[in-house]
Amino acid sequence: MTIMPEKPDKTPGIPSAPAPEGLDAHLVVDRGSFRLDIALAAAPGDVVALLGPNGAGKTTALRALAGLAPLTSGRLRLDGADLLRTRPESRPVGVVFQDYLLFPHLTALDNVAFGPRCRGVGKAAARAGAAEWLERMGLAEHAGAKPRHLSGGQAQRVALARALATRPRLLLLDEPLAALDARTRLEVRAQLRRHLAAFEAVAVLVTHDPLDAMVLADRLVVVEHGRVVQEGTPSGIARHPRTEYVARLVGLNLYRGRAEGHTVRLDAGPSVSTTEHLAGPAFVAFPPGAVTLHRDRPTGSSARNVWHCAVAGLETHGDQIRAELTGELSLAADLTTVAAAELDLHPGSPVWAAVKATQTHAYPA
Repeated sequence: MTIMPEKPDKTPGIPSAPAPEGLDAHLVVDRGSFRLDIALAAAPGDVVALLGPNGAGKTTALRALAGLAPLTSGRLRLDGADLLRTRPESRPVGVVFQDYLLFPHLTALDNVAFGPRCRGVGKAAARAGAAEWLERMGLAEHAGAKPRHLSGGQAQRVALARALATRPRLLLLDEPLAALDARTRLEVRAQLRRHLAAFEAVAVLVTHDPLDAMVLADRLVVVEHGRVVQEGTPSGIARHPRTEYVARLVGLNLYRGRAEGHTVRLDAGPSVSTTEHLAGPAFVAFPPGAVTLHRDRPTGSSARNVWHCAVAGLETHGDQIRAELTGELSLAADLTTVAAAELDLHPGSPVWAAVKATQTHAYPA
């Protein structure tokens, strides 16, 4: 059966509006007991990061965008064209996989030339274009190397060049830095940022790393349990997290409650004094570094918020110690190793946690 494309409505004498550019997708995928149901929209030049915990549906969304996972329902339009009517291999989509997936028997040059060759470009022209891409990636001297002779960072740049060589209108990146060591990751992240800034179409990045998302993306879409729970600019999400996952991601203690003036009465227990004046449902947040711990209840302190807690756990967090506390309020507190030693902290230790009102941030829920 031949499926004929839908004819656009057209009023005689009035020119048709140009097809909107960019990505317009509603992805609904049923996979057993799991259901992905998210909407994504992006303009050319946008870099969108899909962020979320393991099992949230990020990779399912990426596979659906690539045509590797069929939609149960929804839509997938790119630059006004319905991609659901196009075979996956014919779509203007480039993919960079977490484990690179370079062809082991081909050189770096021929790996990059592979995509254009599949699109009908002649061998000489495809290899010439591939050489230009390797030059841009700083890999010209590795053009004749096979993947087994490349470092992780070099292989990832070859994979990016291969995806870009077909001039895709949608670039998908699946945890592109996850397989790299810390030093290489820093270097490749900076290079990737430059290439994405120059990319003129839509890029969608899937990651669980908040730093990758904050550095590389213009907009974050946070997915939990197959649904979008928050989206916005990196700075907006960092300042106004709306779920516990997002709060921990950006390093904040987050609570929900009801604001009455400068006080937020929490759903889960005590009240928090703030400098903002609000009324109605509200969130209140503060960083673990704003929390000070004391063996005895602080007196004469400028801290307006004081709670009796117990240490539930301790772990190294950068060059500090992060204490997870339970009690009147569950929260995380960061302190120096010296402070932790002076307080003689260990699981079960009773402590008083204090936070100044000026170090909290309240906003409408």
